[in-house]
Order: sequence, then C-alpha cells, then structure tokens
Amino acid sequence: MSGEKPKVWIFRDYERCSGCRRCEIACSIRHEGRIWPEASRVRVFMPIPGLEIPHLCTQCPGYPCVEACPFDALLVDKNTGAVIVDRDKCTGCGKCIDACPGQIPFIHPRDGYAVICDLCGGEPECVKVCVEAGYNALITTPRSPSETYKVYARTPQDIAKDLVSKLYGEEWEGWV
Repeated sequence: MSGEKPKVWIFRDYERCSGCRRCEIACSIRHEGRIWPEASRVRVFMPIPGLEIPHLCTQCPGYPCVEACPFDALLVDKNTGAVIVDRDKCTGCGKCIDACPGQIPFIHPRDGYAVICDLCGGEPECVKVCVEAGYNALITTPRSPSETYKVYARTPQDIAKDLVSKLYGEEWEGWV
C-alpha cells in the first residue's frame, strides 16, 4: 500500500438536497476567503420551487473542458483527478463551458478566469458541511473509471426535468 489517498468523486443525491446552500458558502470561504456564492465552485439551482440541484464539476472521463482549452490553461491534477485552472493562462474565452456537457464551468465574476471545482485538494469543503448538517446530499466516493459520471454532467434544467418526472410523474414534465 503506497499510503496515497484514492481519487474521489462527489456523488450528488438530489432528493436529499435541502437548498440550504451551506456548500456554496463553504466553497466560497475556502476559495475566496469570504462568503461569495457567485464565485462558489458548487452552485445550487432551484429550477422550480422545492427542487434544489447542486451543480458542480463531474470530472468527466476524457475531460472535454481540458481538451477544448486553446491556451492549455486547464490541467488534470494527478493526485485528485480534479480540473485545475491556471489563472495566468486562462483568458476567459469560455471554450471549456461550451465543451462541458453540463455547462458547469463559469467565468469568475470579478477576475475573468474559468472557475471549476478543484475538489479542495481531495477533501471537498462542500461535502464536509453537507455531511455535518446531516443532509448527505453531497458525499465523496472513490473514483472509478466509468462513464456514469456523465449522468451528472448535465444542465440544471435537464436534471430538473428528469427529477420532476421521477418524483411527480411524466405529466408534470412541462412544468420545468
């Protein structure tokens, strides 16, 4: 055993999300040094009242965002598997956003570079606060080479349609 931590992935249980946004607060404090949800790497969307969707990078196999960057500003951390943004190289062109199946990256509201979840070096703050609060909507799980991650790499609207259909029946899909 090498003593290395296994690469992790953040599993989302949308039905358990309360919409408290503790994940956004913890992330923004970790990365920005203050409460600033607009700059949080995890964002909670409410496409319809009562349905909260935590939205963050899924570290897709093949990393389409990394491949799309014309400035080599994105790289994959060998230890965590997370996408890391080199702020000095990133121009904020948005090619990573266009390449992402869930359009998850966004441009930092003040500094103009792409913002993507970096897994907090392997111990995500968003997961810590969600578990501490007892919601367990976000939990870490060992990463495996699987295409199932792409199930989560969708826009909040697409996820909402599936959840509404699952929770309330197909006749309610038009409400989203």
